[in-house]
Amino acid sequence: MRELKSRAQLLKPAIKLGKAGASPTFLAELRSLLERTRLVKVRFEGFKDERKALSKSLAEATGSALVQQVGHTAVFFRP
Repeated sequence: MRELKSRAQLLKPAIKLGKAGASPTFLAELRSLLERTRLVKVRFEGFKDERKALSKSLAEATGSALVQQVGHTAVFFRP
């Protein structure tokens, strides 16, 4: 997990979660990114109070692990 966190520091957010929320289109794109790169950084635009819960639900919905969630970004990994 430590190695994944250090790799995540160098990543730029690959996808942004905006006003539409975790729509089916967003989830499909996140799944696709996880299949291709395995480690994906997501930036939250808004959702100040729900970020932690939303990060956990995104991990469950995509079958990935939540590596870390700091501020406006979360990092997901799927082996």
